[in-house]
Amino acid sequence: MKVLIGEFITESNENIPRKNEITAYDIAFGEECVRKMHVGDIFAQAGIEVIPAVYAVSGASGVIKRHTFDYIEACFIRTVEEHLNEIDGIYMMLHGASEVEGLGSGEHHILAEVRKRVGPYVPIYVACDPHGNLCKEYVESAQVVRSYRESPHTDSIQTRRIVAGMLCEALKKRENIHAVYRKLPLILGGEQSVSADEPVKSINQYMDEMEKDPRICSASWHVGYIRHDTPVAGCGIVVTPATAADQEYAEQAADALAAYVWDKRHEFHYTGLTAEPDKALEMAMAQEKGPVFITDSGDNVTSGATGWNTYILRQVLALKDTDKTFLFASICDRQCCRGLMEAEIGEERHITLGVGHDELSAPVELDVTVKSKGEIVRSGTTGSTIMKVFGHCVTAHVKETGIDIVVADSEKTFSAKIIYDRAHVDWNDYDITVVKQGYIFPELKEAAAFYVMSLTGGATPQNTKKLQFKRIQRPMYPIDEI
Repeated sequence: MKVLIGEFITESNENIPRKNEITAYDIAFGEECVRKMHVGDIFAQAGIEVIPAVYAVSGASGVIKRHTFDYIEACFIRTVEEHLNEIDGIYMMLHGASEVEGLGSGEHHILAEVRKRVGPYVPIYVACDPHGNLCKEYVESAQVVRSYRESPHTDSIQTRRIVAGMLCEALKKRENIHAVYRKLPLILGGEQSVSADEPVKSINQYMDEMEKDPRICSASWHVGYIRHDTPVAGCGIVVTPATAADQEYAEQAADALAAYVWDKRHEFHYTGLTAEPDKALEMAMAQEKGPVFITDSGDNVTSGATGWNTYILRQVLALKDTDKTFLFASICDRQCCRGLMEAEIGEERHITLGVGHDELSAPVELDVTVKSKGEIVRSGTTGSTIMKVFGHCVTAHVKETGIDIVVADSEKTFSAKIIYDRAHVDWNDYDITVVKQGYIFPELKEAAAFYVMSLTGGATPQNTKKLQFKRIQRPMYPIDEI
């Protein structure tokens, strides 16, 4: 037997002033595609040959340019058409939060085009991120659409392998099963749905119990993605029966899961401490023991923001008579980074930091000393491995202050120790570290004596009620009182 595999990941934030080009993607084919997808051995152990289509991963950024998406989709479609008479099943990792200019959801388009070519009966199994948007047509085009349970996504690879294993089992049984979808009139941000906290912890436990039922193959709850305005925004439920005879039972189970989540709508909240920017800084400054972390939530690069904003830096520069030390990890300014890369370690420079796109990214004039140079990298889900090198960074000390700034040429998050190591900085050397995140990531949380989410402005504001949606289903809680 043979299974076609492929992966497409982008979170499209329409609130940033640029669009995703093909250069933003990590593209792989053949054996490299198989290796990066982390499921090749699952199929090999089942005696199934894989046919790799494409691995195309960009992470969070802007809306995708149409020609870029057309190329990625063509890689999927060409592989399907070339192997149409060989394919027994299809496994895809499709994030769910993409937006293509003039088209809409890239994942929805890929799945529709693949289904059109293989017909109604070839099993298609999709692993996905919970921060992705669904619709009835998309879900019902697949046998399984199952998301990660954990946010932050510590179980991402585990989930991919679970879904691949489900497909292997399905190919033995040859059951004609289909996923069941329920849309909820509920819209949430990722910072309100952290899995270590309630009510997500209980929702995950509920789904784990569902999947122990021999009549249920898969159950998942999809938070959705709120950083572009789309008719498919909002939370969703997906349940797949174990056999065709269990379809009616899966419908009932989906209704029960949807009701369970809906009944908890008033319980969703920000995890940990949150505060308006002035109060958040005040709280951080009041801590006697470090390290302390402030997350600049309005400039959260893990949800597509640019990492440009200098707002909190200007807050700190305005402080009087403080002996606190600060690390900003990082602020993205390509031009400034390039200039600092030309300097020697220990060299003094006058720099302008801040791209000046808007008031939040206003430039700041600084006299600095170059302390170190490093790389901007993305770590694996466990935080212990490097997935890709994206660019360079320079750590600069602001003269006559306790402030060090990692100036980067790439807007990637500093979410794990290995990323700090490659930048040659250590959060333990500072009282307070400011990062471009929303919810704090596990390694930082574990290390922190205190952390607070600063409710800053930017491309990723946290107050869902204040976001401007024109195309979503209405009424929708909490934008509307239901």
